[in-house]
Amino acid sequence: MASLPARTRRRRHTVATVICHGVAPFEMAVPCEVFGIDRSELGVPWYRHMICAAEDPPIRSSQGFTIDTPYGLEEVGKADTVVVPAWGAAQLDDEPPPALLDALRSAHRRGARILSVCSGAFVLAAAGLLDGRRATTHWMHADALAERYPEIDVDPDVLYVDEGDVMTSAGTAAGIDLCLHVVRLDFGAEIANAVARRMVVPPHREGGQAQFVETPMTSGEPGSDRFAATLEHMLEHLDEALSVEGMADRAAMSPRTFARRFRATTGTTPGQWLVRQRVLLAQRLLETTDDPVELIAVRCGFGTAAGLRLHFRRVLDTSPLVYRRTFRQIGA
Repeated sequence: MASLPARTRRRRHTVATVICHGVAPFEMAVPCEVFGIDRSELGVPWYRHMICAAEDPPIRSSQGFTIDTPYGLEEVGKADTVVVPAWGAAQLDDEPPPALLDALRSAHRRGARILSVCSGAFVLAAAGLLDGRRATTHWMHADALAERYPEIDVDPDVLYVDEGDVMTSAGTAAGIDLCLHVVRLDFGAEIANAVARRMVVPPHREGGQAQFVETPMTSGEPGSDRFAATLEHMLEHLDEALSVEGMADRAAMSPRTFARRFRATTGTTPGQWLVRQRVLLAQRLLETTDDPVELIAVRCGFGTAAGLRLHFRRVLDTSPLVYRRTFRQIGA
């Protein structure tokens, strides 16, 4: 995960979502929802968002309707963040417009942050922006991306990959995860959580794409209610010592069955999930309270300030004090 911004932003950050003929409507709409709606009431200078046509408008979507916009690739050259939505399935074997590739390379060279949603990773790959990097795309297209661009370390299991200046996300809804991650980086967990609540989506999903390739658990499966209740119990008792054995007993499962069910449901292990949830709680407390780090460590289940600092740095690549100082300034 990328480190936090070195300095807070006081000006509006410009996001350009660049589209071509065949653009997928949902993936295009995700950055519009996250970055394009005025959320200045949250107390931070919200993004300025533009839809930019990489080809002569109106742009025809993959569903047949057209999209008109006054903005073109010249605006991409001025943006702080550039988003490339899903590349149409019929276009995966086609070379993107050279002007679009040039605009993306130029934006990257001058320091813009570049994001792709779903198969938009193929466009970033064609521009050479993923060479030597870890990246992801929809699990259905991951093999094709890896075969066509062997210099890319394609990870088909994750929801998104943050390489700092270049970020890629998996299919469809994973674009929401990535965009909320960007909001979290720019404005902190509390603001990102507020946006997620208004979108009626989780602020942070655990696990990877593997949990969506096959349905891991149905509501009618024996024990599913007790398992769900156990997850809720874990979230409500993050300050306590939670063992796999204890949680398995609460869910009426053996520890091995519980661990297997946990990975199938969340895409990760109970221990990794707990650490992430505790770090998220620590982020919120650092942003919204004046509690000392020692107390926050206890409230989050890390026990000591040293334990909190260790896991906080592993997950966020920064310290609790730097995080608090950064996002207190943003919210000031």
